[in-house]
Amino acid sequence: MTDIHTILIAGSGGTIAKALIAHWQNAGARVLTMGRAAGAEVWENAHDSRHLTTDLTDVANIPAITAWLKNYGLPDAVIVCSGFLHTDETADQKGGDTPGKPSLPEKALKDITDDFLLHNMQINLLAHIHLAQAVAPLLKRRSTLKWMSLSAMVGSITDNQLGGWYSYRMSKAALNMFIKTLSIEWQRKAPDSIVVATHPGTTDSALSEPFQANIKDGKLYTPELTAERLSRILEELNAEQNGHLLHWDGSVLPF
Repeated sequence: MTDIHTILIAGSGGTIAKALIAHWQNAGARVLTMGRAAGAEVWENAHDSRHLTTDLTDVANIPAITAWLKNYGLPDAVIVCSGFLHTDETADQKGGDTPGKPSLPEKALKDITDDFLLHNMQINLLAHIHLAQAVAPLLKRRSTLKWMSLSAMVGSITDNQLGGWYSYRMSKAALNMFIKTLSIEWQRKAPDSIVVATHPGTTDSALSEPFQANIKDGKLYTPELTAERLSRILEELNAEQNGHLLHWDGSVLPF
């Protein structure tokens, strides 16, 4: 029997997010969603949705997000799926080939541009920070909130043996540090809250599509399998995992 009756899924227009929405709907939970995509783009039955169309990268939207959440109260769980790796409109070109606008993760120092790095930071970090700031006013001493931000193993400094992918790695490493720091603050404020980052594994989606040819057999997962794995981690979260980066199997990954 799950203790998650209401769940908020942010960054709701993505492939993993949509699979998570379907999973939790099927589990009978009340599902709240938010993201830049409109409700009809997120839900198959838009009239059933509890959806807020908003841009989480814009700090000015925080008060409106808080006000919207107050209509439902603090969720039992939050999953933030906001993530960015490449620009779709030029995904057929290699990073750095388009001056000022790399489309794929950088292979070398010369490929880094301010705009691409900042865009990674906006979506992979600031979106998560802004939502936490919007949720924080609802968090009380006895709250039992479970927070999960989708991160990536390539954001692990310890695990980085290949190099490259500068902006994505840096933004995910920054997200991991944010999660660690937030977990400390929120545990002091609400001792039963748990805050983690998770590596969902390489999932069949638009984000991974340009790189799928290099993925070993059996290592590309369906969105449904990824949603099932992440949901299992969420339900089984315990205090010892607070502040950690977790693999999709629940094991702790090094920062």
